[in-house]
Amino acid sequence: MIDASVVIPGETQPRLAMTAESIDLLRALWRTHGPLMFHQSGGCCDGSSPMCFAAGEFVTGASDVLLGVFDIAPHGQPEQPIEFWMSVEQFAYWSHTFLTIDVVKGRGSGFSLEAPEGVRFLIRSTLMEVAEPFS
Repeated sequence: MIDASVVIPGETQPRLAMTAESIDLLRALWRTHGPLMFHQSGGCCDGSSPMCFAAGEFVTGASDVLLGVFDIAPHGQPEQPIEFWMSVEQFAYWSHTFLTIDVVKGRGSGFSLEAPEGVRFLIRSTLMEVAEPFS
């Protein structure tokens, strides 16, 4: 498992982690599609799942928060950064949680890059035990 970098000003601890299974899948997707990104919206159905896109394919803006950046590169290899974005509205609900990106069998969003692989990304959340790092 790896943690994302801390990117929210004033915070000192990561908000995100990624399982080894997710890392393996993302490395394969990177080989096929190039640089990647995630977006987690506050929508229903497919929008409630973390969706993986080619970097820049999903346009982020003032209504989104960058929660962290993962580097999925194997040790000693060039960086493979993956940004994880969330809608501001969804962040308001989840600001007190630590999120782990996992992958499970099953059909996910048709828009997310893993869909043809017969798996889908899934968020597992746990409550943060202290008020810090979230604001």
